[in-house]
Amino acid sequence: MIKTDHLCKRYQSVTAVEDVTFEVRPGEVLGFLGPNGAGKTTTMRMLAGFVAPTSGRASLFGHDVEAEPLAARQSLGYLPEGAPSYGEMRVNAFLAFIADLRGLEGARKRARMHHVIERLQLDSVLDRPIETLSKGFRRRVGLAQAIIHDPPALILDEPTDGLDPNQKHEVRTLINEMAREKIIVISTHILEEVDAVCTRAIIIARGRIVADDTPVQLAARSRYYNAVSLQLETAEQLAEARAAVEALPTVAQVEVSERDARLTALPRAGATILQAISDLSRSRGLKLKELHLESGRLDEVFRTITA
Repeated sequence: MIKTDHLCKRYQSVTAVEDVTFEVRPGEVLGFLGPNGAGKTTTMRMLAGFVAPTSGRASLFGHDVEAEPLAARQSLGYLPEGAPSYGEMRVNAFLAFIADLRGLEGARKRARMHHVIERLQLDSVLDRPIETLSKGFRRRVGLAQAIIHDPPALILDEPTDGLDPNQKHEVRTLINEMAREKIIVISTHILEEVDAVCTRAIIIARGRIVADDTPVQLAARSRYYNAVSLQLETAEQLAEARAAVEALPTVAQVEVSERDARLTALPRAGATILQAISDLSRSRGLKLKELHLESGRLDEVFRTITA
């Protein structure tokens, strides 16, 4: 497993990470979330052995990151923030260099290089210097070097940063495939990433863990959990619909978006309102484009927890 135990990092009078303790086991994809400056990247660097903690400890598969750095790093693939590399090297030469550092030889080296080049669609840039690549391609090269030795654990800092929607989909598909047999920790501020690939999410704010749960359970903390959203075909019935929905005894509040003729009804504590609103819509003859039950909004929970 990946494990941290009361991990702390201080820079003189500034505390970047304070008393962070968690474990991640095989098959888990942990999303490590937080606003800018919350301590995400510092924690990732301590896990990867690039920054020494002020106190506490981190271990990878039983190997203390500080006491046994080589043994710990052998089991780890790490994509740092910004995907740093040797800009003057060509992509093919860089990946071959990383493969050599990781001890890959012969057929195994050729097979792993072929796999990462094909999986991350790097064929078209193999002979180009890394410094001439777009941000998205540099990110993909960084991910390729992290997985080239097929490690049992991955720490990925903003893995889809700079990628277009198609590239993000490809990387997320790859992460989901690898998650079946690896431990994966993803540091991100992109909440859709958590929904797409993570089985668990830790939210960190001001250096401390403030939430640790599944994405579904975190979203259930939202005030929009079990809310009902209905969109009318036109705005002509909006005022009538709002008044009728607000009059329901189980509805606590109604939010209105005139731009897209949408109402969002928030239930009173413990109430379910979908059936009541569906019945009301039929009885009032409301012309609906859409009616659906909300499962909660992770972005709203994130803002509430980290404020």
